[in-house]
Amino acid sequence: MVAPLQVDPTVLAEGINLMWVLVVSFLIFFMHAGFAMLEAGQVRSKNVANQLTKNLLTWSVGVTVFFLIGAGVSSLVGGSGFSPAFAAESANDWVSWLFGAVFAMTAATIVSGAVAGRAKLRAYVSYTFLLAAVIYPVVTGLTWAGEIIAINGVVFQDFAGGMIVHGMGGVAGLTAAWVLGPRMDRYNEDGSVNVIPGHSLTFAVLGTLILAFGWYGFNVGTAATVFAVEDGALVLGAFETVGRVAMTTTIAMACGAIGAGAVALLKTGKVDTLYVANGLLAGLVGITAIPDTTTWWGAFVVGGLAGAQLPIVFGFVEKRLKIDDVCAVFPVHGSAGILGTLLFPFVATSAALEGTSIAEAFAVQLLGVSVIALWTVVATAAVFGALKLAGQARVTPEHERDGLDVSEHGVDTYPEFGKPDVATDGGQRSSGAQTSSELRSDGGKEIRTDGGVEKERDIKMVMAIIRPDRLGEVKKQLAEAGAPSLTVTNVSGRGSQPAKKGQWRGEEYTVDLHQKVKLECVVADTPVDEVVEAIREGANTGEPGDGKIFVLPVDDALQVRTGNRGPDAV
Repeated sequence: MVAPLQVDPTVLAEGINLMWVLVVSFLIFFMHAGFAMLEAGQVRSKNVANQLTKNLLTWSVGVTVFFLIGAGVSSLVGGSGFSPAFAAESANDWVSWLFGAVFAMTAATIVSGAVAGRAKLRAYVSYTFLLAAVIYPVVTGLTWAGEIIAINGVVFQDFAGGMIVHGMGGVAGLTAAWVLGPRMDRYNEDGSVNVIPGHSLTFAVLGTLILAFGWYGFNVGTAATVFAVEDGALVLGAFETVGRVAMTTTIAMACGAIGAGAVALLKTGKVDTLYVANGLLAGLVGITAIPDTTTWWGAFVVGGLAGAQLPIVFGFVEKRLKIDDVCAVFPVHGSAGILGTLLFPFVATSAALEGTSIAEAFAVQLLGVSVIALWTVVATAAVFGALKLAGQARVTPEHERDGLDVSEHGVDTYPEFGKPDVATDGGQRSSGAQTSSELRSDGGKEIRTDGGVEKERDIKMVMAIIRPDRLGEVKKQLAEAGAPSLTVTNVSGRGSQPAKKGQWRGEEYTVDLHQKVKLECVVADTPVDEVVEAIREGANTGEPGDGKIFVLPVDDALQVRTGNRGPDAV
């Protein structure tokens, strides 16, 4: 008779719990991809690389600082003495550190969206260092590590960081944006608001969905113990309530999008795409503090209210407070996190309150929110205020005009309009498109196959303003006409094409300068009429705004490489 396999339940529970925490930590880390896309989509194209760099450095700088300093400060404030992560007694203790680090870096990266477009990179990195080392660890020390915020034994409730992570990050972002001041041209002299749209709704929505995916690691992952051991047997640990966490997270997410879209519809008559995306995130933030204790109907209430408040709070911050919160981090993370945390006693199951009155539970929640918000405002204002006094907080007006991609990083995120459809430099020429230099046999005259005399060859510049989406077709037509060489410039202007109305987060703005491309094609041997007709055929859609074509004389030309002048240079 073979003895049954003996398994130590403690070892099994520990192994599965460690694996679970690692997996959800990796999932939360992936949220940085979502933040990068969400923020990049909401800034101007000239600031995209700067925003991406901030997201990369948030993780890189912050996680190392949290390892060396932040984790120890958190344990110190919590009453366990300074115990940095590098002093761990066992290798597997670093799993808990990593789980804490991905939460800390989420709080840090939220701030970057509020100060986009004008903060110096060194200022943001300096703040990230201090947030990871002190500001955030003090918050976790008062709450998760030490449970110091309490009244009469009733402890402040925040399951997965609705206030501790997101609320804190949103408040920090609002404070930093206030200290820095608005972007140039954001407000007129009379205080009225100028809408500055971001460059890509596609990126913003993609980032939103990546964040929503990672959020399951945030909320469901906080149920960190799959198994526990009781009386030598395996039992469920925090997974006893994991189904509730998954359900409330999903419902609140959905209702946040619905709530924000509904309020935007009431305000403007249109369902604003960005508000729907931001509302989805606000619903997630709202439930993050309380997903393990909320009733099913409470998830609808919390998510719906978190989404509905978003357009209202954003409008208040923008128009009343005159704070330029570029990526709406306060209404998405700050006010939504505060709201969800305060709603705990009103939507909690009876078992979650355990005899505590609604008034007592609310008082503790209010105390926790107040302490975290006050500490965050004071610490953030002190850091950015000091940087501002030193002249290191904000880029120069010239750099802000040029864009932070060039001034801070020396790169252009969008150096080309698209991949060329036709080889326009050094590629094979089509038959019949030989240059004059290919037809010459001596140092002067062109060999003519018709025995005639060489005609005077004029140089002409054909300049065209066309729709950007017609560029590829125009290039093909020009190549077929034997004039593949051209210069392309991104321009904007107005003519016969009527102005359009646009919306960005529910705010209407007029678009009377339309995006175009300017083509310049200099020809000598190719008949100019054929070039003009090629451009017209490729650019024509039959709608106002197709553009104009101009033909200009060119007095002379010189080819840099050969020194040829006149038509031979062309």
